[in-house]
This record gives sequence, structure tokens and C-alpha cells, in this order.
Amino acid sequence: MIIRVKKVFTNKIVLVAQSLQKGMVANMKFTKMQGCGNDYVYVNCFEETINDPNGVAKKVSDRRFGIGSDGLILIKPSEIADFTMHMYNADGSQGKMCGNGIRCVGKYVYDHGMTQKTSLAIETLGGVKYLALIVDGGKVTEVTVDMGEPELDPKLIPIAVEEEQVVNMPITIADREFYITGVSVGNPHAVTFIEDTNSFPIENYGPLFEEHPLFPEKINTEFVQILDRKTVNMRVWERGSAETHACGTGATCSVYAAILNGLTEDEVTVHMLGGDVVIRYDREKNRLFMTGPAVTVFDGEIEL
Repeated sequence: MIIRVKKVFTNKIVLVAQSLQKGMVANMKFTKMQGCGNDYVYVNCFEETINDPNGVAKKVSDRRFGIGSDGLILIKPSEIADFTMHMYNADGSQGKMCGNGIRCVGKYVYDHGMTQKTSLAIETLGGVKYLALIVDGGKVTEVTVDMGEPELDPKLIPIAVEEEQVVNMPITIADREFYITGVSVGNPHAVTFIEDTNSFPIENYGPLFEEHPLFPEKINTEFVQILDRKTVNMRVWERGSAETHACGTGATCSVYAAILNGLTEDEVTVHMLGGDVVIRYDREKNRLFMTGPAVTVFDGEIEL
């Protein structure tokens, strides 16, 4: 698939792809969006039909021969919520939830006039998530997501251990010992605390975490540096996408892991490569909330 830019408008690019399979050309309208640099290609499946989302995800995510993204997110109808979000990683595998991605879903449906509500329920494979949209000048600028209750049961994350919880558990990866805390808010995370995220060779250890036999469905791994009791740095290796600029579920699980280990307060700013989110833990309700930006990069149309 070869991509060339046909026309360039303000904040809008029309892309035309020349298919290698003659007679198999189909147009797909899309919007590229990002939350803290965690970027996805969004498709409105009220208007578009995607027959092979796994294959489309791999094609559009390619940063040299495609649009370039961390994956594909489809916005669909729902029988139990306002909308459904289906997300696919850059390697075509399907994920259950994406914190940065769901914020952009909220912006998309509001900004495109698909709803006038500023409180939304979004169905995901990780459960129904609830959004509060922050609107300025008729457009959504930030979104607060109720990320739900944290899951610590290793069988449900999953992590292949007999313990009831994985909190500060040692694991040897190559030549180094790490201590991990396992948490899920709809997808699996292993959080480990390190001294310096800037110099950490994530490309060496991230893939080894992802493929470790301790994680039967692979794992998203957060490498977290505690700056103070209200601020942390985080880098993330996402299963199926390698290192990304941000991960909303990862930031949420990182803060909860830090709270479990007595390292932070209940409201924490998480600095990621692509920007910041604020995570708040409500002890009374045992629920986690994430607030962060949602940005439209450009709209376009591509021939697959």
C-alpha cells in the first residue's frame, strides 16, 4: 500500500492509497486524534464499514507506508451505553481498553454532533466507562474518565501466580531484578518503580516483559519514577505497540500501584513523553478517575 498526499487543507489531509490488489479498493474516512501523544486513527462506524479491522489497523498504523498511529479505534452503536469503542493495536491485535483513546472518543462524538450530552457512557471490552466532557468554545478540550475499580486478582489480570495479589513482587528480566505490582482497569498492567525514567533502556526490557511467560495474555509495562508524593514520571511499553508516548490505563494503574506501595497521595500528576494526566483515587468508592486532553490532528480519506 503506497500513500501519497493528494490535497492539504487547514487541519485536514486527504490521503489516497494505491491498493496492490486491483479491484479491491474501498474508501475509508477517518480522523486522526491524540491524547498526550498516544495517537489513533478513528473511524465512525455509523457511516463506515470495516470488514477486516485487524488488517486495517496494521495498514493505517504504519508510520512509513500508512497514516501513522498507535492503532485503530472504531466508534460503533451500543445497546447498553451511548457508544461502543473497539480498539486495535498497531500489530492488529485487539485491546480491551485505552484511556487516552476513550477521551478522544468523547471528543469525537461531541465535536461531530453525534451527541449533545457532556456525560457519556462508552461500552468497551473492558466494561462500560463513564466520561465527563469539558467543553470550551463548542469543542471538547479535556475529558475526565471514570476508570472504574482497580482489579488486583492475578487470575483476572491475568498473571500466572498463586498469590492473591501481585504487589512489589520480584521478577528477573534478563540481567536485572525488578519489583512489579499487577493491576487492571480493563487491560493488564505490570508497574515497576525505577530511579530514572529518562536514562532507562526501555527498548531492552519492554519486549522481555511483554513476552514473559508470567503474563499469558502479554502485558503492558509501566516504568515509573517517583518525583514527590503528588508527581511521577512514567514511560510505557504497550503490548502490541512497543513504546508509546502515553497510556491512560497505564497512568491510572501506575498511580494505584504507587498508592498500594505507600509512595504517593491519592491525587497524582503523571508526566509522560507526550504530556500529562491527573489521576485521582476515590477511597470511599474504590474508583479511579483520569483527567487529560483530547486533540484532533486531522481528518482524511484513504483508499485501502
